[in-house]
Amino acid sequence: MPRSGAEARRRLRQAALELYRERGFDRTTTAEIAARAGVNERTFFRHFPDKREVLFDGEADLRDALTTAVAEAPDGLQPLEILLHAFQKGGRILEENRPFSEPRLEIIAATPTLRERELAKAAALTDAIAEALQQRGVPAPHAALAAQIGWTVFHQAAQSWLDDPSHPLNTHLHQTFTALQSLTTKP
Repeated sequence: MPRSGAEARRRLRQAALELYRERGFDRTTTAEIAARAGVNERTFFRHFPDKREVLFDGEADLRDALTTAVAEAPDGLQPLEILLHAFQKGGRILEENRPFSEPRLEIIAATPTLRERELAKAAALTDAIAEALQQRGVPAPHAALAAQIGWTVFHQAAQSWLDDPSHPLNTHLHQTFTALQSLTTKP
């Protein structure tokens, strides 16, 4: 039996990943997740509002890390440079959770309701990033555009990192942001 809340949460996440991979998301219940984790179903619901949220655990931490990094970025940077700075800081969360990230993406890709949920979470993150950029004086339309572009670049870099773990996430971020710049400049 897990003794701490953090340990119970970790075990619930691991149990959910295992069951989702074995049976599929739709055929797994919260009671089964709790049983595999060695806790009761009430404990599951103390940590997660529903079985989808197990896969999105940490989203609030990522949002906080990104918006804080936007606010603390050095003065004089352009919006996309601010976002590169923020994604480098926020990317540490992904690196620490790599064993969870890879199977998580597979499960989401195989489940339409989870793909829809991921889009909603991404929209909320880009809104938070855009708001953080506006707090730095970036006009709202530019902040929204930069946040959308930045999130897409971050997502692309993260996928590249998962596909090629021989380089750290920051290397993939730099390469992807450089690729974006090459799309907007003349050769």
